[in-house]
Amino acid sequence: MENAARGSKTLGHYLIPAAGLLCLAPFISSATALVLGIVIAVVIGNPYIAKTRKLTSSLLSLSVMGLGAGMDLGVVGRVGLAGIGYTVVGISCTLVLGFLIGKFLKTERDTSVLISVGTAICGGSAIAAVAPTIRAKHHEISVALGVVFLLNALALVIFPPIGHFLDLTQHQFGLWSALAIHDTSSVVGSTLQYGPESLEIGTTVKLARALWIVPVTFLFGYLFARGQKNQTGEKAKRPWFILGFLIAAALVTWIPDLRPAGHVVNEIAKRALVVTLFLIGANLTKETLRTVGVKPLIQGISLWATVASCTLAAIVIGWIH
Repeated sequence: MENAARGSKTLGHYLIPAAGLLCLAPFISSATALVLGIVIAVVIGNPYIAKTRKLTSSLLSLSVMGLGAGMDLGVVGRVGLAGIGYTVVGISCTLVLGFLIGKFLKTERDTSVLISVGTAICGGSAIAAVAPTIRAKHHEISVALGVVFLLNALALVIFPPIGHFLDLTQHQFGLWSALAIHDTSSVVGSTLQYGPESLEIGTTVKLARALWIVPVTFLFGYLFARGQKNQTGEKAKRPWFILGFLIAAALVTWIPDLRPAGHVVNEIAKRALVVTLFLIGANLTKETLRTVGVKPLIQGISLWATVASCTLAAIVIGWIH
């Protein structure tokens, strides 16, 4: 038994850095990285858990900042203003509904918040932005991301057939995908199967929606800072990294010469986020997994199904166009 434990520890020392480097490869998806980290942590163990937990927080913030370098504030702003009404209503209703479902199911507070934010805005990126602000625990982040990625994978399979069955136009399908699928990557994958106009609409609307990470993150930062200060006398971590997100987006938008560099930074940030997700998975332990249960999954599915159905109905009726 002692030799086996020593062997597992040695294997973990090799596997964690090797798998982390592997996640830099373009063929490793976010979901794959997260699952890889979880499998290694649960089956073999993470001997670097103190270091990976510290690295995760920094890498999350830097990745979110780098994502801003791939956004054009002009185009996204125009699309965002055109749909600001249903965007505000949609995000607000999703957050409230997610809160109510979480309360009913008695899901852990921070896990419930992260699932709701990921569903309301843009999946993993929103979770990455809000998590350090509310000081979410590592296993809570992992659970929320796991739920979101599972539903992203499901959306890639079921959305195009539903769109064809209902005879949605490319414009309608692109809009529905942007509003109802969590992550931008899955929106791109789904709309790419449906047609070029669908891809253009879906990607642009999703990027505009992603800008709502900023006010929502500051809102949660304010609410949780006030709550934690009242309870512990300490201030919660402020989401200053989101300013880096805005600055990066503004620079590549207003200084065209920086766009090639911005594209490179954006691609690096995407891969860094994949590595971060691997680290988040690797921070899980068997003990924390035992405490998770099925409640977060039920909350995520219920919230997503409701949002997707209501959004689709509003688009078909013509309330959203």
